[in-house]
Amino acid sequence: MNLAFTNEERAFREEVHQFLDETVPPEMRRKLVEGAQLCKSEMVAWWRMLNNKGWCVSHWPKEHGGTGWSPVQHYIFREELQMYPAPVPLAFGVAMVGPVIYTFGSEAQKKHFLPRIANMDDWWCQGFSEPGSGSDLASLKTKADRRGAKYVINGQKTWTTLAQYADMIFCLCRTDPIAKKQAGISFILVDMRSKGVTVRPIQTIDGGYEVNEVFFDDVEVPLENLVGEENKGWHYAKFLLANERTGIARVGVSKERLRRIKELASKFMSGGRPLLEDPAFRERLAVCEVELKALELTQLRVVAGESNHDKGMPNPASSVLKIKGSEIQQTTTELLMEVIGPFAAPYCEHPDSSNEATDWTAQIAQSYFNNRKVSIYGGSNEIQRNIISKAVLGL
Repeated sequence: MNLAFTNEERAFREEVHQFLDETVPPEMRRKLVEGAQLCKSEMVAWWRMLNNKGWCVSHWPKEHGGTGWSPVQHYIFREELQMYPAPVPLAFGVAMVGPVIYTFGSEAQKKHFLPRIANMDDWWCQGFSEPGSGSDLASLKTKADRRGAKYVINGQKTWTTLAQYADMIFCLCRTDPIAKKQAGISFILVDMRSKGVTVRPIQTIDGGYEVNEVFFDDVEVPLENLVGEENKGWHYAKFLLANERTGIARVGVSKERLRRIKELASKFMSGGRPLLEDPAFRERLAVCEVELKALELTQLRVVAGESNHDKGMPNPASSVLKIKGSEIQQTTTELLMEVIGPFAAPYCEHPDSSNEATDWTAQIAQSYFNNRKVSIYGGSNEIQRNIISKAVLGL
């Protein structure tokens, strides 16, 4: 299999890079390079620029606003966004619920929701995990009782990322308490402004409020917000999670972080010389680069085989990408912490210092702490190893 890019693919990469150069606001790029958080309005404004270009939902079918790009072009596009860096389209809408709706949803759902997802008119969040139902997601207890022309939902979701911004949430709810746990679950779309929905922030170890608890107290949802068939939600969730796990590899993010590590390691001193000249540090850096290259080639092989894979079922190879991708992301944040050394404290001890590090290095500690989660969300790496042993190795 030839994994080298063609002349046309290299030209496409240049086209994407040129568009980013001309379009990404410099202040946004600076914040992302330094690891700072963007506000909601900044992200929405950028995603609408992408949508105006026709690139926000590039991987969707053309009849729903997609580009018709090849799998390799999609890979290049995402990698360029991550390396530039620029915010990738919001995964909860574009990569998760959107494909579920256009694959399994009704025509009315497609007509209403898909254009709004593409233009970020609705900010989506994911209602899967619950207290006691994370890796064992099928044990979830949030229930949706059918009463006439509506469902009434009661329960709690947790670790709901960016729910504080969300207009809509896609939820797994138990609709048949008698059936075995995987068989009695439905996939339901809920308006976050509905009466009875409460969002409570959870402060994370990096000091941020990225995740939340979401409570449902007699929340009424019209029956037409059920996606697909009742009690078939587990099938739709597996389809969705395969998309999430492939994206978690984030090869471009790790490439950009390695570039940043090398840049800073050539400036910051250790023992009277740049840290980049330290043999032990260079060895750790080289090992990480080799592993990242191996991950990139593995992802390219998965991309090259996408046309032969059943789109209705998750590709078990996505679990391999999820495991190694999350491990490399954590390693790069550790290396970045090592480069900065004492300046990587999660707060600035010397606000009047003229040292360049004190202006932005607090973000490095936050990034390190925040990336502890990547080996857990989207299905923990332990769960991914179980999937590989069964679906790939046949054990």
